[in-house]
Amino acid sequence: MASMKFLLTLLLASLAPIATAAQDSEQLRQLADAYLHQQAAGLPGAVTVTVGKLDPKMVLADCAAPQAFQAPGARPWGKTTVGVRCATPNNWTVYIQAQVAVVAEYVAAAVPLVQGKPIGPGDIAIIKGDIATLPNGVITDPSQAIGTSPTVSLPAGAPLRSDTLKAKAVVQQGQLVRVVSSGPGFQVSAEARAIGNASAGQVVQVRTPAGAILSGVAKAGGLVEVVF
Repeated sequence: MASMKFLLTLLLASLAPIATAAQDSEQLRQLADAYLHQQAAGLPGAVTVTVGKLDPKMVLADCAAPQAFQAPGARPWGKTTVGVRCATPNNWTVYIQAQVAVVAEYVAAAVPLVQGKPIGPGDIAIIKGDIATLPNGVITDPSQAIGTSPTVSLPAGAPLRSDTLKAKAVVQQGQLVRVVSSGPGFQVSAEARAIGNASAGQVVQVRTPAGAILSGVAKAGGLVEVVF
C-alpha cells in the first residue's frame, strides 16, 4: 500500500505544471525609460521622462533580451507609447504609456505677424516651455526666423514653425545674377536674368543673353551655381 501511495505521488507531481520565472515589470519600465532618453538625446533643453506602470495583474514569462520599440512615425516625446517585445525563449509584446517633457527656449511672435511681411528682431520673443507639447518644427534659434516671412498671419504669442515661414529670397524674378558654372577641370561665370524667385539653396531658372535657359542653385549675393 505504501508503494502505491508513493507511485501515485510521483504521478501527480509529473502532471503538475512546471513553474516558469516571471518577467520583472520594473525592468521593462527601465528599458522604456532608457529608450526614450536615447531618442530625446538630440533635442534641445532639459528632458524629463515619466514612464507609466504596467498592469500588476499581467504576468509575462521571463525574457533573456527584451527590446523596446515604437511604431513607425510615432513621436518619442510628449504623450507617447513604447512597446517592449520578447522573441526568445518566449514570444510576447507589451505596450507602456509614457510622458516626455522637453523644457527649452523657443521663438514666438511678440506682436501679430502679417502674412508675407518680413520678420524683424522686434517681432519675436523668446519663451521657455515644454516644446514637446507644441507642433513639430518649432524654431528654437532666432536667426532662423529673422528675415523670413510668415506664410499665414499669426497672433502674438504663437510659436514660430519652420513650415509656416518662407525664407527671404536671395534671387528675385527679373534680377540680373551672376551664373557660376563648374565641372571637371573648368569654371566659368557669366551674367543672366532670373526667371523666378528663390531663397538660398533653392533651384532657380535663369535666361542667358543668348536665350539659353539654365537651372542652378541660388546663393546669397545674387549668385546662381550651375554644376555640369
